Amino acid sequence: MSATESSIGIARTAAHAAVDKIAQDIVAIDVSERLAITDVFLIASAPSERQVNAIVDGIEEELSKQGLKPVRREGRSEGRWVLLDYAEVVIHVQHEEDRVFYALERLWNDCPSVDLQLEGSLQSSPQNPDAPSAVGTEAE
Repeated sequence: MSATESSIGIARTAAHAAVDKIAQDIVAIDVSERLAITDVFLIASAPSERQVNAIVDGIEEELSKQGLKPVRREGRSEGRWVLLDYAEVVIHVQHEEDRVFYALERLWNDCPSVDLQLEGSLQSSPQNPDAPSAVGTEAE
């Protein structure tokens, strides 16, 4: 069983909202084969706590327009790693240092990626913040 169209749609909406707030290295992982409790992990990062919180605000605002509210939210006060649990989709917005340290993508590297349809979106890479790079172009 792969991720539902509903969960992929939620992940794409959240990813576009994250791009609008200049999130870096946005990826979505289809964890539906491995976890019974959620379909997709969306991961994004930012270079500061303030930007992490701005990305979280943008995501929550866009998803609330669709009538979606997180069933759980963690880490908001610290601004280093904020988790938004929308049941079908769990969103991780991490400070870039925490993202490197915890390496969630490596933990789930045997799961397929989700195409976020962000081909036209550009964002800076943490390795070279002045050089834009395309994001979210993985195939389903």
